[in-house]
Amino acid sequence: MGMLFSRRGFVAALLSSAAVPAVAEAPARSDRPQVRGGTQVVRRPKGTERIIAEAGLSGAVGFVVADARTGLVLESVGASASLPPASVAKAMTGAYALETLGAEYTFKTRIFARGTMSGGVLSGDLILACGGDPVLSTDHLGDMAAQLKERGLREVRGKFLVYGGALPRVDEIDKNQQDHFGYNPTISGAVLNFNRVHFQWKRASGDWNLTMDARAKRYRPQVAMAQISVADRSSPIFDYRDGGGVDRWRVASRALGNGGSRWLPVRKPELYVGDVFRTLARSHGIVLPAAQAGTRAPSGTVLVQRDSPPLRIIVRDMLKYSTNITAEVVGLTATIKRRGQVSGLRASASEMNRWAQQRFGVRAELVDHSGLGDASRITAGDMVKALVALGPQGRLAGLLKDIPMRNASYEVVKSDPNKVRAKTGTLNFVSSLAGYQRAPDGTELAFAIFCADVPLRKKTANANGDRPRGARTYNGRAKRLQQSLLRRWGQLYGA
Repeated sequence: MGMLFSRRGFVAALLSSAAVPAVAEAPARSDRPQVRGGTQVVRRPKGTERIIAEAGLSGAVGFVVADARTGLVLESVGASASLPPASVAKAMTGAYALETLGAEYTFKTRIFARGTMSGGVLSGDLILACGGDPVLSTDHLGDMAAQLKERGLREVRGKFLVYGGALPRVDEIDKNQQDHFGYNPTISGAVLNFNRVHFQWKRASGDWNLTMDARAKRYRPQVAMAQISVADRSSPIFDYRDGGGVDRWRVASRALGNGGSRWLPVRKPELYVGDVFRTLARSHGIVLPAAQAGTRAPSGTVLVQRDSPPLRIIVRDMLKYSTNITAEVVGLTATIKRRGQVSGLRASASEMNRWAQQRFGVRAELVDHSGLGDASRITAGDMVKALVALGPQGRLAGLLKDIPMRNASYEVVKSDPNKVRAKTGTLNFVSSLAGYQRAPDGTELAFAIFCADVPLRKKTANANGDRPRGARTYNGRAKRLQQSLLRRWGQLYGA
């Protein structure tokens, strides 16, 4: 292609063309009229080959940028390379859930009483029925305990059951991740604090003081169903075993130092919810027996109900903070709405892939809804095709995160005329970015940039610790590449 198509009207006129080649390099000079009687310096943006070479990335790079309103592909490299999208998959999940469930959909958490209540005593069972609310926190349970007190409950003489059967149980989002990663918890209809427990340690008198709690902003109850001890070793840093009704962790003594904290995943979410709620209820003068996991759909009188924020808010925050469990929960819920039931994440992701094919004509091969599983694949070309169909003024676009523009030194440029709203994606040796760019002249672009060294990721998958050697450097270089491409596109297609 010998010219730059940077004006929307000119771009639209090209739609009748049978084939549109990708732009690989900018011309040596601007095709725009020059200022007469003065000096104008015309800066040629770096070409893509040079930008990619300067990034120094191993593995594969694939990207596409298109006019977001017409779908005209303006530039591409490796557009058909099927690569792991990482958390960019959450953008597809968000669109899937919003379209299937509706923007105002809410998740409901209810407390049922089954039996008779007299004088504040329930002669029967209390059931805490979790409806899959992915943002339920300890503070919310505290509010529900206060409401239960207002209903006059003081004691339960039957069972205290926690039901999580609204969603299928998934032991881990990705079984290839290490046990202690807090972003890879167990999934069920019972979700609390993103199904994470807070582990804190402090050196005291030659030993460590260890605590496990379910902290939120207002409440910080200690947790009995998750326990941890110190093992005299340097590695592995953590190990886990199922202790029946308890999550049992051990941590390497030589990794602790003098103090610190981190979130660990919860593997028994129903018991976790029950443990925390029982403590909160006790603080309000309500006596409950130890929690048990309920296996039957709840029935009885609803004493308390909490509705989650609307789905549009949940999806917005999911895209901003990239919470894996939120993506899996909203994706599973959408599939259940479409199919009536679902066996697990792969089956649910397959349904979302079918939806994407029908809705956008794209071929997605996602294995979950969060992008945590690195077996997921999609091409930059197909991702952009979906983004064009959804539109730069569509519901999803308004929920995407603002991505700041950075200069060549990777410093934020607050006054940059390019405006980018997109979803990031990061795994070790995988970095992606996809969304919309408003160029300086108002031109709306849709883009996807995927970088991945899949062989290197597989080679380092069993490395002890959170981040294998070289991963930070790789991802930093990939992010610089993304910024260089965004700057180039702003200059070429929206100057």
